[in-house]
Amino acid sequence: MQYVYLLVAIVAEVVATSALKPSDGFRRLGPSVLVVIGYGFSFYFLLLTLRTIPIAVTYAVWSGVGTALITAVAWLAFGQKLDGPALVGIGLIVAGVVVLNAFSESVAH
Repeated sequence: MQYVYLLVAIVAEVVATSALKPSDGFRRLGPSVLVVIGYGFSFYFLLLTLRTIPIAVTYAVWSGVGTALITAVAWLAFGQKLDGPALVGIGLIVAGVVVLNAFSESVAH
C-alpha cells in the first residue's frame, strides 16, 4: 500500500502543479481550487507514505518522479520546448529514483 500512497501523492502534486499556470496567479478560481486541493491530497498521501518509507527516500521519489512527469505535462499541454540537456537531466533524475529503489537498503520493501 505504501507505494500506492506515494503514487497518489505524486499524481496529485503533478495535477496541482499543472494547474498553477492556468490559475494565472490565483486570479482564476477553477484552476486555483485545483492547486489547493491537489497539494492538499498530495501532502496527505505523503504523510501516509511516511508511516513506512523513510522521509529521505519518500521525498526523493516524490520530487524526482514528479519533476519528470510535470516536465512531460509542460511539453504536452503547454508546448514547452525541451532541449538535449533538459532531457539528459530528466533522465538522470529518473535513473536516480530507479537506483534508489532497486539498490538502496534504505527503502522499505
